[in-house]
Amino acid sequence: MSSEDEAYRTVGGRGQGAFEVRGSEFIGHVAPATTVDEAESFVASVESEYDDATHNVPAYRVRADPLREYSSDDGEPSGSAGKPALNVLQQRDVENAVAVVTRYYGGTNLGVGGLARSYSRAVKEAVDDASVVTERPHERFTVTVEYDDSGSVRGILESAGVEFEADYGEEVAFDVRVPVEEAVELRDRIASATSGRARVKRGPGE
Repeated sequence: MSSEDEAYRTVGGRGQGAFEVRGSEFIGHVAPATTVDEAESFVASVESEYDDATHNVPAYRVRADPLREYSSDDGEPSGSAGKPALNVLQQRDVENAVAVVTRYYGGTNLGVGGLARSYSRAVKEAVDDASVVTERPHERFTVTVEYDDSGSVRGILESAGVEFEADYGEEVAFDVRVPVEEAVELRDRIASATSGRARVKRGPGE
């Protein structure tokens, strides 16, 4: 099993933390992001919302092959901002997550150590606000059956407790979202229950 198929830790949603240090205001933002594009989009949205800030420091870890990690100091002294922000995501073992720390300069220099502590704290507080959850990779597939078999298939899906939507047209199509490790067994149960009549089309994993 590759790392792409294993459960991983990520943030449970968007989170934020804000505080002041010697006049400078720091606002930490985090969000889930399953692709680099999603991470970059979140960074851009924060930069747009806080376009009057002195700095918007981004960091993200996205599960790809290999894991993509990125951070930038956004004009702060080298190593004082982006790396400390990214370190928090690494220490919490959080993946598919993006963080941005917004800073409004308050007139007093904090020094590299003070900046590093502040940027770390902002990400920690935002991650705590969002909470950390364990996410299991899912895949999608569509099951198409005649009406005679639709009750059996629906019963299997409901008993398995998976997410699905049913579309009743000339035939019945069930769009199913299931944890990767349960997908093969579920498809086998559907095939058995319908004596192989169910047509299964697999979609992309996520």
